[in-house]
Amino acid sequence: MSRNPFDEIERMFDRMSRQFERFDEDLLEGSIPVDVADTGDEFVVTADLPGFDADEINVEYTGNSLTISATHTDEEADDAGTDEFRYIRRERRHRSLSRTIRLPEPIDSDDAEATHRNGVLSVELPKERGEDSRNIPIS
Repeated sequence: MSRNPFDEIERMFDRMSRQFERFDEDLLEGSIPVDVADTGDEFVVTADLPGFDADEINVEYTGNSLTISATHTDEEADDAGTDEFRYIRRERRHRSLSRTIRLPEPIDSDDAEATHRNGVLSVELPKERGEDSRNIPIS
């Protein structure tokens, strides 16, 4: 029975694909998934932050970069649990996420607005209008 030389190539591509999938998962772990949209007049950044309250989220714009960070710390110090249950494993005491997005154009940070509803952060960033901008007529 003859071997198909393409079988080994296909197995190699399958192995590479699995490795890249694991790399993508590792890359996103500890990071915040975002969508960045350009509406023409502004950039809109939408970030998923389930489990975080608005006061646990920080949004900062510096040098054409928007940084979103979120930190949650469980204040309850009792590791034993309650009368109804006891913890076997407790890993959700502290969570911290951060993401920096480089924007392609400067924004007017004075008019930027952010809202947080149902675990989704939405940041509206109006584009900066230069004082020297003007229409140039075409003749």
